[in-house]
Amino acid sequence: MILIWLFLIGLLLGSFFNVVGLRVPKGESIVKPRSHCPSCKRTLTAWELVPVVSYVVQGGKCRGCGVRISPLYPFVELFTAILFTISPLLVGWSKELVVSWTLISLLMIIFVSDIRYMIIPDKVLLFFAVIFIIERIFVPLLPWWDSLVGAVVGFSLLLLIAVLSKGGMGGGDIKLFALLGFVLGWKMVLLAFFLSTLYGTVFGMIGMVLGKVRRGEPMPFGPYIVFGTLTAYFFGQSILEWYQQLILF
Repeated sequence: MILIWLFLIGLLLGSFFNVVGLRVPKGESIVKPRSHCPSCKRTLTAWELVPVVSYVVQGGKCRGCGVRISPLYPFVELFTAILFTISPLLVGWSKELVVSWTLISLLMIIFVSDIRYMIIPDKVLLFFAVIFIIERIFVPLLPWWDSLVGAVVGFSLLLLIAVLSKGGMGGGDIKLFALLGFVLGWKMVLLAFFLSTLYGTVFGMIGMVLGKVRRGEPMPFGPYIVFGTLTAYFFGQSILEWYQQLILF
């Protein structure tokens, strides 16, 4: 029953994260106006705002004008619900669970904003930075200085890449990795960066083969940071242990 409740809460929060990720980069309020169709501007009813279900029932189209609704909305809702539900199974019913839910919340908002606008809003990073600082005071990494070193490593690594690539890495990515380093620690933030670039390379090549991505055109790196960070956070220790055993043999 608890996992079912977590799934439902995750669906609702995923819907809210869509709103935050779409409105904050544009400087809009997340409270007003009420949710509406971006095409015909019609205010949506409560039945049209049921996470995932409304999208499926309406066939992925607006009931008013018939314009297709982006699949980004149900994907974020469902993905958030799944992550919220499996978190206690991966980190246990401990204080760290609160940190994991906060991290998922940040990453889902970034996923939306970077896909839609290729922007990682400073307001979002600042808001979550305050929360993570408080959480890491009560749920610290061991050793305690790992968060501070992680923040420095995350920031310095991305800044170095931005300088060497002459702008190939955005300022939002740099600040995001500083925050991720604080949450994950220096080892895991390095692993998160490696996995992010790995995912980005693989999916970028697939996109080029399918004609969805063109060489030389910018592509959002945020989604790959999301997947790389989640992989490192939940499975990083197992990956590092596997790697150590691999190089020893």
